[in-house]
Amino acid sequence: MGRLFGTDGVRGVANEKLTAELALGLSVAAAHVLGEAGAFDGHRPVAVVGRDPRASGEFLEAAVIAGLASAGVDVLRVGVLPTPAVAYLTGALGADFGVMLSASHNAMPDNGIKFLARGGHKLDDRIEDAIEAHYRKHAAGGEEWNRPTGAAVGRVREYTEGFDKYVAHLIGVLPNRLDGIRVVIDGAHGAAAYVAPEAFARAGAEVVHTLGAEPTGLNINDGVGSTHLDRLRVAMREHAADLGIALDGDADRCLAADAEGNEVDGDQIIAILAVAMKEAGTLRRNTAVATVMSNLGFKLAMEREGVDLVETAVGDRYVLEAMKEHGFALGGEQSGHVILLDHATTGDGTLTGLMLGARLAATKQPLADLAAVMTRLPQVLINVKGVDKARVSTCVELSAAVSAAEAELGATGRVLLRSSGTEPLVRVMVEAADEVQAQSVAETLAAAVRTYLG
Repeated sequence: MGRLFGTDGVRGVANEKLTAELALGLSVAAAHVLGEAGAFDGHRPVAVVGRDPRASGEFLEAAVIAGLASAGVDVLRVGVLPTPAVAYLTGALGADFGVMLSASHNAMPDNGIKFLARGGHKLDDRIEDAIEAHYRKHAAGGEEWNRPTGAAVGRVREYTEGFDKYVAHLIGVLPNRLDGIRVVIDGAHGAAAYVAPEAFARAGAEVVHTLGAEPTGLNINDGVGSTHLDRLRVAMREHAADLGIALDGDADRCLAADAEGNEVDGDQIIAILAVAMKEAGTLRRNTAVATVMSNLGFKLAMEREGVDLVETAVGDRYVLEAMKEHGFALGGEQSGHVILLDHATTGDGTLTGLMLGARLAATKQPLADLAAVMTRLPQVLINVKGVDKARVSTCVELSAAVSAAEAELGATGRVLLRSSGTEPLVRVMVEAADEVQAQSVAETLAAAVRTYLG
């Protein structure tokens, strides 16, 4: 049996892989492991529990709360809120840990469980491994839990103030108001469907239209949100808006659209915010953090703007690790995970959108002009399946093919070959000043991967 915890908690088809029994068992295990690790320091533990609107979240939430309370943990049930809101509340309320039920941008049948440490930070891998080990031991009937009784069992309280407390936090960290900015918001029928429009309105923006703002529990990410931008692009032109924001199911990522409906991706958003933060003196160590998959145009722009760049492996967890280790304030991914570490412990799509809006309001410039700080170079990505991905970094012949491609592209292009962490394939990524050349070089390298690793 494979490891339950992936890079972002435990995910799977709800009621198939992710069952009520699993949710309950993992929650009990988490309470025991954190207690044994000294996380509760001899006091009665408290956990914040939230979810996105998926129908399966209703029974999974009930299972998680039952597990925690049966292990002696008091629960603050915050209901449907974004992942970054649950993380924020975990820290702001002084809770011992948090639990978020969401499968982010995945389709509705999936769901997930993510445990958060004190302060709203991601659990250490070592703790996740211990939780899984405890769960497996007890699920197999090897040992009985030490179960509290009487007054020692956990109590459950509805914490309805979470919505307003989180929105107030978002408004409170903005450098300026958004008065005069016309906004279209796509909430993906997800966790921020109500939070995001409310936050923008309270910040002074005019929310002229909303998409994905009617969650039914069955329609999350269905043709809307950050993975489906077509409707947002059209709405921008129809409503003469200045800024379009597209969130994903749990609202930890954000993509944008300008007045003409053109996409503004994560690289461009980070570039805009990096320049703004440098001017304001809040870009700590004058550095932004991005992954190796960021567009070469982003790297060139940061160099031109005098911003240092630290690159990490693909995944927002690696970006966050680098930021924490070195004390950086800004980082993220092309996919729209943008981390503003002075104000959030994880990517926060609503906060990212608000910061973009604040920059528009402060500069009086259209988003297209701000996004022009970088030029996206054509990027071609080919997934090569059915090859020995373990040899991608050691194959001499493949290394020679990469060197030849890099020589052909020169300083205006880039090649990246990497094995997938979740699938049996190798990803070939090529950037060039010309799209035809990028496609040609990518296809040549993909053929080399098939030849030498097949």
